[in-house]
Amino acid sequence: MQHGYLELKLSWELFKKAPETLSEPERNRLGEVAAKQNGIEQRILASPQAANVIVPEATLATRLGEVRQRYASEDDYLQDLERNGLNAATLGDAVERDLRVEAVLEKVAAGAATVSAVDAEIYYRLHPEAFDRPEARRLSHILITFDNPQQKVKVLKQLEALRSTVENTHKFAEAALRHSQCPTAMEKGLLGVVKRGQLYKELEPAAFALDAGEVSAVLESPIGLHILRCDEILPSGLLPFAEVREKIIERLTEKRRREAQREWIRQLLAR
Repeated sequence: MQHGYLELKLSWELFKKAPETLSEPERNRLGEVAAKQNGIEQRILASPQAANVIVPEATLATRLGEVRQRYASEDDYLQDLERNGLNAATLGDAVERDLRVEAVLEKVAAGAATVSAVDAEIYYRLHPEAFDRPEARRLSHILITFDNPQQKVKVLKQLEALRSTVENTHKFAEAALRHSQCPTAMEKGLLGVVKRGQLYKELEPAAFALDAGEVSAVLESPIGLHILRCDEILPSGLLPFAEVREKIIERLTEKRRREAQREWIRQLLAR
C-alpha cells in the first residue's frame, strides 16, 4: 500500500499528472524512483534516530485534509484512492509513515552547524556578484484605457489635467484610486520596485529618466495611456551587507540542513 501511495505522490511531483495517465516510459521511470525511494525510507525508519518519533494526531489530520482538498468531490477522492490500491485507512497509514520520515530528516537537519554572522559575511565577500543590484525605480502609475481615437483624445486631456494636480505622493495616490483603470488602483497606483525589462518598452525610457518625485508626460502603451510617478530611485551597486545578512544566513542554513541530510542518508545506505 505504501508503494501505491509513493507512486501517486511521485507521479504528481515528477510529471504533474496522475499515475494512470503516464506513458510507458514515464511509468517505468516512476516505478524505478518509487522503488528507490521506498528502500531509502525503510532504512530511515529502521535507524536509531527514528526510534522515538511519533506523529501527533493533529499533524496527521492536517496532512490528510490537505490531500483531500486536492479533489473536487468525495467521489473523485475515493475513486483515485481505489485506482491506486488505497482506501482511507491505508492512506492514513501511508501518510503517517511519510510524516515519520520527514520528522527523522528534520531531526537530522537540526544537528547541522549553526550559520553565524561571520559565516554570512565571508559568503558575502566571496560572492559579490550575487548581491549586485541593478538600477531600479519605485514607481506608481495611473492608467486609463480607450477604445477609439475620440476616446483617446479625451483620455489624453484628462491625464494632462491630472499631471498638474498630483505633485506629491498623497495626491497621486488619491488620483490613482479615483481614476486609474489598472488593478493597482486599489494599491493607490503602486507598481512597486521595477527593474529594466519589466515595463512595456514604450514606458521604460521615460520611467528610468525620472527624478525622484517627478511625474512623467502622458505615455502610451499597448493597454492605454499612463502617467508615471517615480517615488524612489534605487541606484545600482553592491547591496549593503546589513541589508542581506539575514537572507544569507537563511540560505546557508538551509544549504547546511540539506547537506546534513544527504550525508546522513549516504552513510545510512553505506552500512
